[in-house]
Amino acid sequence: MAEAIQRITSDLGVPYVFKASYDKANRTSVKSFRGPGLKEGTAILGRLARDTGLPVLTDVHEPGHCEVAADAVDVLQIPAFLCRQTDLLVAAGKTGRAVNIKKGQFVAPWDMQHPVEKVRSTGNERVFLTERGASFGYNTLVVDYRSLPVMRAMAPVVFDGTHSVQQPSAAGGVSGGQPEFIPLLARAAVAAGVDGLFLEVHDNPAEAKSDGANALRLDLLKPLLERLLAIDEAAKK
Repeated sequence: MAEAIQRITSDLGVPYVFKASYDKANRTSVKSFRGPGLKEGTAILGRLARDTGLPVLTDVHEPGHCEVAADAVDVLQIPAFLCRQTDLLVAAGKTGRAVNIKKGQFVAPWDMQHPVEKVRSTGNERVFLTERGASFGYNTLVVDYRSLPVMRAMAPVVFDGTHSVQQPSAAGGVSGGQPEFIPLLARAAVAAGVDGLFLEVHDNPAEAKSDGANALRLDLLKPLLERLLAIDEAAKK
């Protein structure tokens, strides 16, 4: 997948950061696939970075994982559910790696100044934020586009177009999703002036071990990016 996406983004001249998790620690069910674990997973990510030349991002869930993960990847990501965990944010900041904080589904955009300040308290200014929707009743997320300029006043902002269409825990032991709305939400975010996009992409979402219900099909990626680049150009004019 990394190489397939790299070919598309290279053709379009789009900077690309590959994301994968060594451990999906916040799965809905205890029976769900989590990944190879810290040691094996970070080794795989390190090899992928060397083989492809791509910058790589991964989630960290515990302060003790940060230094190990930082040896293998370029960006440490704080999961949305953990965006208020002070020890985790400080440990990630101390590695010197770029830190992406996903906004919690339960957090107001203006309150994300506090996680940003926790990372910056370590002297690390390489921090950015990702919008991924807010809880709206049960099993539903909604995107408040006002959050983008609010958070962009604090740090660069990325829009997660795939987790924003997730339906948390809506399919029993797994999350559901509405991937047909990915292009709509992504177009609106680019028009609003985000600094980057986060997209879960899979060549066969039905067979994906994680987040398949809200993933973008690989064959839809290039036409979507082409349209988003046109919107970005028009918005900047």
